[in-house]
Amino acid sequence: MSFNQILALVVLVAVVGVLIHGKLRAEVAALTAAASLMLTGVVRPVEVQGAFASPAIIALACLFIIAYAIELSGLLGLLIRQATRMCTRLGSAGLWIVLAMCGAASAVLNNTPIVVLAAPVVKDVATSLQLSPKRFLIPLSYITILGGACTLIGTSTNLLVNDMARNAGQPVFSVFEITPVGLIIAAAGALYLFLVGGRLLTHSDDNGQSTSPHLHEQTGDGMLGDAELFAVDKAFDPKKALISLAVFLGVVVSAAIGVTSIAAAAFAGAVLLILLKVISPEEAYAGLRPEVLLLIAGMVVVGLSIEITGLAATGTALLIDFIEPFGPLVALAILYGATLFITEFLSNAAVAVLLTPVAVALAESLGVAPRPFLVAVMMAASAAFATPFGYQTNVLVFQIGGYRYMDFVRVGVPLNLITWVVGVIAIPVFFPF
Repeated sequence: MSFNQILALVVLVAVVGVLIHGKLRAEVAALTAAASLMLTGVVRPVEVQGAFASPAIIALACLFIIAYAIELSGLLGLLIRQATRMCTRLGSAGLWIVLAMCGAASAVLNNTPIVVLAAPVVKDVATSLQLSPKRFLIPLSYITILGGACTLIGTSTNLLVNDMARNAGQPVFSVFEITPVGLIIAAAGALYLFLVGGRLLTHSDDNGQSTSPHLHEQTGDGMLGDAELFAVDKAFDPKKALISLAVFLGVVVSAAIGVTSIAAAAFAGAVLLILLKVISPEEAYAGLRPEVLLLIAGMVVVGLSIEITGLAATGTALLIDFIEPFGPLVALAILYGATLFITEFLSNAAVAVLLTPVAVALAESLGVAPRPFLVAVMMAASAAFATPFGYQTNVLVFQIGGYRYMDFVRVGVPLNLITWVVGVIAIPVFFPF
């Protein structure tokens, strides 16, 4: 191994260890790793600059601003309250309808504010109906996670995988290209939660609440810190709600039909909202959530170092030697399963950075299309179901519902297995090898 390869490997192992340990903020760990790699000459300043100015970072930053404008208009809170009020008379079926609506909204909006606003309402309604809130709160988190994986803009994971695949010479995904696979996986997961998962949680020990958790580094949408910062329940402003929703739909439609890229459409939409005074510059800055953007940029630099030094090629070659004899379908299943496992411990940015190049190289070595392998990484990297600390929304419902750690294990592990099997079956149907 060369000196640069050793340095890159040491930094990778160190940052992974720090992320698993969870005592240092994830974005600080990622930025420290990026700075170390630049100072030692493993990556050049121009490459670091490229990571911080990537289309994924631009798109995410601007989508955060647009979503924050929708929150500030009071539209999100109004929809959740109205949907809950409408469905209350339907009993438990009504609550499951509300959960489904939250999942649908998560396909195009960040799921953290959705859960922040919906969870207390779901808990109160369940209690008023003399139903156990535990039956609904973990499913609320899981369903919004599943919903977020249904579109390219539903979670930062998908945007980041798309951006890294583009850097590897692959054609970019359209906004709704992955939707059929995402919907099938989400439907299977939701059916399990409705028929089995909720019933398992109903019998959870109400007196078994664990101590309050710290926020581990977060997969999925990458949110960190105090949950109160991520959603606001403002008085409904019809004018601002209409304009912000129209701008958001314009961004989605223009990117979906190929008029422009997601990054360009989102950038124009965010600027337009400021020019129309729907959101002030100060509010736009507040909605940027730099901890998410810096975490992703830092991990992209780490990923670049692994690729530039040749470590990725060496590791992938070893993996390919093991998987190649089994064929593409088994290779897809192994990649999906490995991603599922790793994402319980690392941020989505780390998982996407580490496994997207592997997915492309694996497909090329097998002589098949890389797209199904990239979709597998997208679907599995957000699927943090087995622990309460793998995802911000899991932490939120853990606290509100008074769950035990093992509640997530008991319900989340079967959900991981179900989505794994369904994903491996569905992906080749829509993305042939």
